[in-house]
Amino acid sequence: MTRPLIAFQGELGAYSHEACREARPEHDPLPCRTFEECIDAVLDGTAELAMLPVENSTYGRVADIHSLLPKSGLHIVDEAFVRVRISLMALPGTKLSEIEKVRAHLVLLPQARSFLRRHGIKAETAADSAGAAAELSGTDRKTEGVLASDLAAEIHGLDVLARDIEDHGHNTTRFLVMSRDPNHQRRGDNVMITTFVFEVRNIPAALYKAMGGFATNGVNMTKLESYMVGGSFTATQFYSDIEGHPDDPNVQLALDELRYFTQMVEILGVYPADRRR
Repeated sequence: MTRPLIAFQGELGAYSHEACREARPEHDPLPCRTFEECIDAVLDGTAELAMLPVENSTYGRVADIHSLLPKSGLHIVDEAFVRVRISLMALPGTKLSEIEKVRAHLVLLPQARSFLRRHGIKAETAADSAGAAAELSGTDRKTEGVLASDLAAEIHGLDVLARDIEDHGHNTTRFLVMSRDPNHQRRGDNVMITTFVFEVRNIPAALYKAMGGFATNGVNMTKLESYMVGGSFTATQFYSDIEGHPDDPNVQLALDELRYFTQMVEILGVYPADRRR
């Protein structure tokens, strides 16, 4: 029987692939070049789901994702958290003392600065860490290594010379699982999360008034971010996560009050909170 596919941006072995394997082990991964290709793969039925990164505990939100989600035509049905564990890998039989240079995505290299400095290893940026691992596997460059996930080493036949070399042990990326079908929404045993975007009306203190309903109704807002729409400095949308389900009475009241002070509210997804929140 053919297994369903879950699309992700990057090469096999990327941290997004790791998120797919952990959150949806019953799906086969479908690597895509861009976030837009991931979305299109779900829209045209090639893949059942898409795994999209939205924020990182060290670097903040992932660029462009918040503006892509409302226009995607997809629904958030789950979230997943992946600890970014960095491994140094090289061709089979290589020793750590032989490594002179490593390649990785530009956001990964600074996270292993102390380890690289201690071992006198130079750093060079690559478009994609898992892609750099795939490229290295087809060469004979014994003095070169790659910083990526253990999964990348496993897939591309490289030896892991050092694990958990990141300077800080808290770096985590949050992913959203996207589907064409809003009926995937379900109540879990844990807290439910509702994600939505909105645009306030052009009246004084509109944002303050719109947020008041969540406070007075005891709804916990865990995220509120603003971003510009269409390159305009005046058309600002807000992206928000709250704890609760739209069917909960207090959430209903808060959303009703939000709608009174906004010109647009769009719920992007309702899904169980990940246990690692």
